[in-house]
Amino acid sequence: MVKHAFKVLATLLVALLLASCGGTGYVSRNQNITQVSLERDNFKVIGSVEGKSHATYVLGIIGGVSRRAIKENAVADMYRNAMLTGSQAVANITETAKVRSYILWTRVEYIATGTIVEFTE
Repeated sequence: MVKHAFKVLATLLVALLLASCGGTGYVSRNQNITQVSLERDNFKVIGSVEGKSHATYVLGIIGGVSRRAIKENAVADMYRNAMLTGSQAVANITETAKVRSYILWTRVEYIATGTIVEFTE
C-alpha cells in the first residue's frame, strides 16, 4: 500500500514539475520616424523580415536582461536580417511576445516582423 502511494506521489510530482503555463501577447508599434506620403503609388513591397530575441529567468530574476532590452534586440535582429539598401525601409512592424513559465524558470521570447518596402521616386 505504501509502495503504491509512493508511486502515485512520485508521478504527480514529476507531472507538476514538467507542467507549464504560457501566454502570448501581441504589441504593434511603428519604429520608423521618417515622414513619408503614401498618397501616390511610389513604392513597391519587396518582402517580409523577422527578428528574434529571448531570455531565460531563473526564479524570476537570475539570468536574463530586461524585457525592454529583449524587444530592442528582436527589432535590431530584424533590421540586420532585412539588409536594406538604397531607398528601402521596414514598415508595419509587429512585435509578438511569448512567455513560457515553469516552476522555477521563465522563458521570454520576442519576435519582431515587418514588411520591406522600396520607394521608386
